Amino acid sequence: MNTSRTVQQIIPARPTSDGDGVKIQRIAGFNNAAFSPFLMVDELKSDERKDYVGGFPPHPHRGIETLTYMLNGHFQHKDQMGNVGELRSGGAQWMAAGRGVIHSEMPIMEDGQLHGFQIWINQPARDKMKPSQYKDFQPETITELSSDELGLWRQLSGQYTINDQAITGPLTKTGVPAAVADWRSNKSNQVSLQNNANHNMMIYVYQGSIDIEGTTINQGDMAMLTKGDSVYLQALENSGALIFSGEPIDEPVVHYGPFVMNSMEEIEQTIQDYNSGVFNTY
Repeated sequence: MNTSRTVQQIIPARPTSDGDGVKIQRIAGFNNAAFSPFLMVDELKSDERKDYVGGFPPHPHRGIETLTYMLNGHFQHKDQMGNVGELRSGGAQWMAAGRGVIHSEMPIMEDGQLHGFQIWINQPARDKMKPSQYKDFQPETITELSSDELGLWRQLSGQYTINDQAITGPLTKTGVPAAVADWRSNKSNQVSLQNNANHNMMIYVYQGSIDIEGTTINQGDMAMLTKGDSVYLQALENSGALIFSGEPIDEPVVHYGPFVMNSMEEIEQTIQDYNSGVFNTY
């Protein structure tokens, strides 16, 4: 028997800053089981150069994956393993920090609008001390589906079934199954979405407003959905939304800055490893 997902909680994004003063709207879910396997979603949006020009100078991570998606803008990734990649409008980058990575994400753009997202995805305990991985996805590699009824659907990772049509993104290998998509819609566009009923699902509206099974979700809000195998979405105006789903990780989460482990002892070891230069040897 099919069950429809409904909205069980709405979480508003909160303003903050990170890196070298980059302005961010953030939704953190480190201690929210319904967020898992995701940990945090940052929206970076500004027309002012001063709000993003400092970028994200070299900094460490351990125990997480990051998926960065750019609507508008141009950044460059560098890490201690020698990876260099450019993130430009419409493209994405994925990194699994594993046992440790030191990387920077710096703007190449000198002016214009910056609008993008960085998504933190937890790694299960079995992956937290594996070697780091990195891959970028240029705009033309993102899987797209469009129609007058649907609008534009861009699948970044994992798989959904959209109006009875399966769509799979270029990022298919994450620690646990996780799907992320971008739905850009005009007023009255609609979509019927199916996915694994046992996965958590949430939807962030970054432009306009959409209806989810009778509940209106406005710009800057994250809708946490109940369990189910389908959900019906309708745009109430010209809108944009990120749709997340994934297999929950039923493990303790201990978060300290850029590190996410399973115990405080592991966090203390991570800090010691970083301060002693171990990250530079990977």
